[in-house]
Amino acid sequence: MARIPESELERLKAEVSLVRLIEDAGIVLTKTGKDYAGCCPFHDEATPSLIVTPAKNLFHCFGCNAAGGPIDWVMRRNGVSFRHAALLLKEGLPLAADPSAGPPKQSTVRRLPPPVSLDADDHALLAQVVGYYHETLKASPEALAYLEARGLRHPELIERFRLGFANRTLGLRLPEKTRKAGAEIRARLERIGIYRETGHEHFNGSLVVPVFDAAGQVAEIYGRKIIENLRKGTAKHLYLPGPHVGVWNLDGLAASGGEVILCEALIDAMTFWCAGFRNVTAAYGTNGFTDDHLAAFKAAGIARVLIAFDRDEAGDRAAAALADRLREAGLATYRLEFPKGMDANEYALKVTPAAKSLGVLIRKAAWLGEGKAPAREPAILVPSVEIPSVEIPAVPSVLPSAAEATVPLPAAVIPAAARETPAEVSEAETVISFADRRWRVRGLARNLAFDVLKVNLLAACGEAFHVDTLDLYNARARASFIAQAAIELQVGEAVLKTDLGRVLLKLEEIQDASIRQATAPREPASPAMDELERQAALDLLRVPDLPARILGDFDACGIVGEATNKLVGYLAAVSRKLAAPLAIVIQSSSAAGKSSLMDAVLAFMPEEDRTQYSAMTGQSLFYMGETSLKHRILAIAEEEGASRASYALKLLQSEGELTIASTGSDPKTGDLVTREYRVEGPVMLMMTTTAIDVDEELLNRCLVLTVDEDREQTRAIHRLQREKRTLAGLVRRQERQAILAVHRNAQRMLRPLAVVNPFADQLTFLDGQTRTRRDHEKYLTLIDTIALLHQHQRPIRSATVQGQAVEYIEASLADIALANRLAHEVLGRSLDELPPQTRRVLGAVIDHVRDQARVRATSVGAVRFTRKEIRDASGWGDTQLKLHLGRLAELEYLLVHRVGQSFAYELLYDGDGAVKPHLSGLIDVAGLHAYDGARSGVPEPRSAPGRASVGGLSGAGRRAPIVAMPQDTKGSDEETAEGTESHPLRNGAAVLSYPLAASA
Repeated sequence: MARIPESELERLKAEVSLVRLIEDAGIVLTKTGKDYAGCCPFHDEATPSLIVTPAKNLFHCFGCNAAGGPIDWVMRRNGVSFRHAALLLKEGLPLAADPSAGPPKQSTVRRLPPPVSLDADDHALLAQVVGYYHETLKASPEALAYLEARGLRHPELIERFRLGFANRTLGLRLPEKTRKAGAEIRARLERIGIYRETGHEHFNGSLVVPVFDAAGQVAEIYGRKIIENLRKGTAKHLYLPGPHVGVWNLDGLAASGGEVILCEALIDAMTFWCAGFRNVTAAYGTNGFTDDHLAAFKAAGIARVLIAFDRDEAGDRAAAALADRLREAGLATYRLEFPKGMDANEYALKVTPAAKSLGVLIRKAAWLGEGKAPAREPAILVPSVEIPSVEIPAVPSVLPSAAEATVPLPAAVIPAAARETPAEVSEAETVISFADRRWRVRGLARNLAFDVLKVNLLAACGEAFHVDTLDLYNARARASFIAQAAIELQVGEAVLKTDLGRVLLKLEEIQDASIRQATAPREPASPAMDELERQAALDLLRVPDLPARILGDFDACGIVGEATNKLVGYLAAVSRKLAAPLAIVIQSSSAAGKSSLMDAVLAFMPEEDRTQYSAMTGQSLFYMGETSLKHRILAIAEEEGASRASYALKLLQSEGELTIASTGSDPKTGDLVTREYRVEGPVMLMMTTTAIDVDEELLNRCLVLTVDEDREQTRAIHRLQREKRTLAGLVRRQERQAILAVHRNAQRMLRPLAVVNPFADQLTFLDGQTRTRRDHEKYLTLIDTIALLHQHQRPIRSATVQGQAVEYIEASLADIALANRLAHEVLGRSLDELPPQTRRVLGAVIDHVRDQARVRATSVGAVRFTRKEIRDASGWGDTQLKLHLGRLAELEYLLVHRVGQSFAYELLYDGDGAVKPHLSGLIDVAGLHAYDGARSGVPEPRSAPGRASVGGLSGAGRRAPIVAMPQDTKGSDEETAEGTESHPLRNGAAVLSYPLAASA
């Protein structure tokens, strides 16, 4: 049951005088101070115990505890329900009762006037009910709000088609069912379908749309529930019992000009009607096209039917079946093609203005017949005429005849081409001129939704002007602006109204282009290369010693030292083209050059392949766009700045994608809905940190590069900084851009090919710790990346895997040798229990202690030293030394002694002091079996690889067989000297080291 609006209840409680109400009931009240006292009618008493407080409009009986306001009084005094009491007060009916009658009982006599005649025939009775529902709708805010939400709050529509609302108040106006008259009228209402056997109103809670026949009598009623949160199984769409009869909008068919729009539901049909297309009607659902419809079409001379059913599976299937039936009847059929999943009402609400968007669909209707579509002759376009508001009688009379009806807007009308409106568009404003009138618009860029056009608008004529901020889609705001501008500019309102209409359409055009540009996928296009640039890039990729050339170019660009870090960083950036790229964390103390190293590596990569941020919030990664990071480099200036996004970064690195379910408001209903956001990888992650203790989870997933903080490196940097101020430095800066351009073009020419490692089953790796499971994968990826970088120096082979052709290249012994050298330095450091800076401090301590032992002619264990001594000997800062020495003491490399008020350290570590990193367990490349290139990956018979002498190693696993057939394929854009080969993969051959998605 629809609720009485809270505002109406509050009005009744405030405006209805409780004192007058009680006195009208025949009860004598005596003023006592600010209150009134009287005898309570709800129990027998001789002494007044009923107190009425006018200031609060409340009563309270201290004898029986009855209390409340005006509605509570009427409920108790008249024995009616809450709703009935509210309606009695609203109607202002006399509520006097005989005070001598004693306490009231439940009333069985309705005090509200009945809306139907008890002696009316069935047709008149149905018409009277429709009339009551119609009046109820006009006084119901919730029903009008529903029409507003569906774009149907059109005064002419409501009046012409007698729309109504059933809110269960009909029963409150009928005699009680326990009385004879009440039982008889309810039986009749049940017989015509208004009441159900249960005694409830059939259309309760529904928008009511009657369907009138040619005589103006109600032939059918359609009901649509106006709330969505119904109990499971409750029907949203209701009709009168029995077969469907009648056709909605017969007058529109009669004046249609031979063409009609046929909708699936009346809500959709009314949407077309409100948009100006009056030659419209509706079936009763997907299978609700009746013989009455066909007869009405023939009677109205309909030749063409535009089927506007919902664009879903049921609607498409029903439209196809209906088209066959209409063709058999000799009617030409067309289909209005809404976007998938939409109906006419939803489309009109989302794509505004509806008259324009629906008109486009109508003109582009798809022909459903055989052969070429016949020409659709446009009818004469006459604007619709608004009818004046008139008094609506309680019982509807015959609908206006076709001659009196509003002239419809034919569906087939092709409007004249709109006049082009010239405009001066800049970033700040848009200026449009008509004769001596000038319109300036600001703030248009902030409107990024199709249903909002809020701007700052200035209209000027000569020296006079009027300016205001308004939403141009608000008719009231437009009318107010035009009225004020007409006064200020001394120009007629009709002229300004025409101008503003053209301005609105021009702004819609500009806004549409702006929104489409803003929502288009932002994939930066690779700049085109000319032949010289292409050849220079290929020459770089074909350099025999490519890693040495890369390091040389780093030096030429002003990045001194850090050979391993530069090369590993470059290779990690190249790995973005693999299915599982590497990740890099550059670690150093503050001002040591970690950001410079990252920026230097990124500078060698194409701009379109890198994304760089200073910091990231916890949810930012999830909303970056589905493919915004795919095969790209994500660089973050400081690991601390991405701490809140660390969970997302780890998932993206491990899983290769991110998904999140997030709640938000539905733009149509306002309800909370769940949406899924997805970000695809793979992504190459690069970040810097000053933290000595890197997060273990992040450390497991990344290669840690430690910046060289030795004094020699500092001196080299100082020399370079001084050189930048010289002529040679100026020349170097000019050459730098040319070098970077060649490398960026070379990166663009690398293809995301799969990599096969024919030596994979012979490789070994340390297996004494569980974290080496990930480190082993990093090692293999490093080999694949080196091979991928040399793809223009290798033959590109192909194989057929599960019926799909796969292109790949093979890793060589040189790739493995280089990977081993880099792994010793990079992975060797990460597996060390001491961070690299702490390891260097340990080396400085060992050197100092040994020097002191020689000078003092004593043993190393007898030497005691202070932090100041190490600070003086190494040049390290006190804060850093305090931190590193503390770590060495915790790990029992040093022992701390208290000497008076200070501390001294003793060296417990008895190693040789070497700080050069080393990764145990890697196989010596010289020990690998010679690779027979002619056999392309099939190794000769050999004994199993031996076990390394240091630590546990993961032995060679069983080779996974891949059944494939050889197939020739084209190589790179420029054929290499070796050419392209076809490679059969037999059982026992090498396997692809990454999923085939890498080549997609």
